[in-house]
Amino acid sequence: MNTYDGIDLDSPIDESTYNDTVNYLFGKLPYFNRDGKTALKKSLDNILILCRELGNPQDQFKSIHVAGTNGKGSVCHSLSAILQQNGFKTGLYTSPHLIDITERCRIDGVPAPKSFIVHFVARHKTIIESVQPSFFELTCAMAFEWFALQKVDIAVIETGLGGRLDSTNIIKPILSIITNISYDHCDLLGNTLQEIASEKAGIIKCNTPVLIGRKQPEVSEVFSLYAKMQDAPIFFSEHFLFDNPSYNYDLKGICQHENLKTVLSSIHLLGQLGFSIDIQSEQTRYALSHVTNISGLRGRWEVIQSHNPFILADTAHNEDGVQQLIKQVLSLPHQQLHIVWGMMHDKDRTNIWKCLPPDATYYFAKPDVPRGMEAKQLLEEAKAFHLKGQSFDSVTDAYREASTNANINDVILIGGSTFVVADLLRYLDSLSAIS
Repeated sequence: MNTYDGIDLDSPIDESTYNDTVNYLFGKLPYFNRDGKTALKKSLDNILILCRELGNPQDQFKSIHVAGTNGKGSVCHSLSAILQQNGFKTGLYTSPHLIDITERCRIDGVPAPKSFIVHFVARHKTIIESVQPSFFELTCAMAFEWFALQKVDIAVIETGLGGRLDSTNIIKPILSIITNISYDHCDLLGNTLQEIASEKAGIIKCNTPVLIGRKQPEVSEVFSLYAKMQDAPIFFSEHFLFDNPSYNYDLKGICQHENLKTVLSSIHLLGQLGFSIDIQSEQTRYALSHVTNISGLRGRWEVIQSHNPFILADTAHNEDGVQQLIKQVLSLPHQQLHIVWGMMHDKDRTNIWKCLPPDATYYFAKPDVPRGMEAKQLLEEAKAFHLKGQSFDSVTDAYREASTNANINDVILIGGSTFVVADLLRYLDSLSAIS
C-alpha cells in the first residue's frame, strides 16, 4: 500500500479537494509566473527551513543536478528515461509545468499522485503559513519529500532559474551538469554571459564532477575557475566521442544534437560513479527513441499534426532557442508559415523579434498568465520589425484562426513562451477528452 503519514494515497481523492489545494498554493504563495521577480527569494533560507522541518529529505537519495540556459529540460528527461529503462527507480523534478503541478515531480515517468499533494499541504500548513515560501520553494521541498518517501535510486533535478540561489541548490549531487549559457533573465542573472555563467556555476559542488554541455570561449574559463575553487573534476561534452547519428533520438529539434551529446557524456560519467549503464545497450537505445513517452516530456518540437498542414509547438523563448527553432522551421517544405506567438512582458524581446521571419503570417496572443504580454502590445512591437498579423484574446482563438487560414501545404508554429504552448496543449487535451 502506498501511504503517507499513515494515509492510503491509492484511495481516490475528490477532484474539488485537489483543486482547493492547488488554488490555495497559487493564491497564498508568491508565484514567479504571476508576480515576476518579486516572487524570487535571494537566499536559500526558506528552502532550508522547509526541508529541515521535513527531516532533510534531499539528503536521502542520490541526485544529478542540471542547470543551463537552454536544453536542461530535454537533458533531464532524457537522462531520466535512460536511467529508468536500465532498471533504476528514477525521480525527476522539472519546472514549470504545462498542464498540472504534479508534472513537476515524477517517478519513473509517473507524476506524483494528487492525493500526495493534498495531504502534504494539509500536513505542513502551519510551516507554510509561517515561512511563506514561494510556490517554487514549496514544490521543490514537496518533490524532495516524495522522492525520499518512495526511496528512489536516483533523482534528476532541474534548476528553476540560475543556480547559485536556486532552491534546488541544497542537494548534494553525484554529478552536476551545465548545458549552455545564453542571454535570458538578464535582469536577474546578469547582463553578460560571464555574469550569467557565474550564477549557473553556483551548482558546482566540492569534489563533485561537473559536465559542461557546450564549450563556449566566453564562459569556459568561468566554469574552470569555479571547478578549481571547489576541487571539482570538470569535463566538456566535446571531449567525448560518440556516434550520435547511430541513435534514433526522438527529440527532433536542431538543438537536440547538442543535448544528446551532453546526455551520452553524462551516462559515461555516471558509469565511473558506479551506475552500470551501457550506452550502446538495447535498453539505452530504446530510452533515447522513446524519451517523450517514457518521461512525459512535452513542448519540445512537439508535432501536433504531421501533414495537411504540418503543425508543431515549441517552448523556445530566448534568443538562442528561438534562433535555432526558426532555422529548423524554415527548413520544412511549406507554402506559407503561420506563427501563433506570445511572450512575457518582462522579457528582453528585441533580439527575439529579430529572429522571426518577416514573411510569415502572425497571430499574437497573450498566454493565460499574469506575466503574459497583451496581444495588442505584441502586435504594435512586431510592426516595428516588419512583422504582420493580428492580435487575439487567447492562444486558443489565435490557433483556431491560424488553422482556418492555413492550407494543406502550410506550416503552423505555436510558440514564444512555455505558457503559450501550455495554453494550446490544455485546449487540445480538452478536445481529446470530449471525443
